[in-house]
Amino acid sequence: MASVLLIEDDASVREGLELALRRQAHTVHTAESGELGLEKLRVFQPDIVVLDLMLPGIDGFETCRRIRSAGEVPIIMLTARSDDFDIVAGLEAGADDYVTKPIEPRVLDARIRAVLRRAVSEKPANEDEPGGERHGRLVIDRAGLVVTKNGEPVSLTPTELKLLLELSRTPGQVYSRQQILSAVWDHDYLGDSRLVDACVQRLRAKIEDVPAKPAHVQTVRGFGYRFGRS
Repeated sequence: MASVLLIEDDASVREGLELALRRQAHTVHTAESGELGLEKLRVFQPDIVVLDLMLPGIDGFETCRRIRSAGEVPIIMLTARSDDFDIVAGLEAGADDYVTKPIEPRVLDARIRAVLRRAVSEKPANEDEPGGERHGRLVIDRAGLVVTKNGEPVSLTPTELKLLLELSRTPGQVYSRQQILSAVWDHDYLGDSRLVDACVQRLRAKIEDVPAKPAHVQTVRGFGYRFGRS
């Protein structure tokens, strides 16, 4: 299945999750601190990182930021609290998803599989536009799963890419946050809009000329989001 880097300082939690994930056929590397996790990330190059937020030394938030600045490997964060501030801060630091403790291994496995499904290939929606769909200076190549802006590649995480592909499929159509959660995160979060809003914020920072005044990923107040018509 997947190669997983598990960064968790609690030995009992780390060992329990490692055993459970191995039983699901994942390859698992572990680290008990953010510093060691960053070292192992460079060596093992995992498919996904499962990251505890409450770490000694470099905490999970800073570890998440450093992982994200180094590349686009998906990150699922673990938090012992359901505090909105921690969850939002983790998502804004670059996490793709989160699971609260105590952790049900089957739920974590399902989240891992859902995150890794987001980069599956899709057929191009516009066969007449060589190299992809053009939206101003933004070009989306659905066949190659490549996004460029001003001719330069835009580096997106699988979640950010899936969000962009879903919204841009039908420019002008308004999607509720719940519709986006179902389409992008692949399971029901019962109205947890934090995942959507944080991912939109990160996506805007990468594709918009002025993120505060987005031309592409637009907010429809009281409803959700739409992709602006070119």
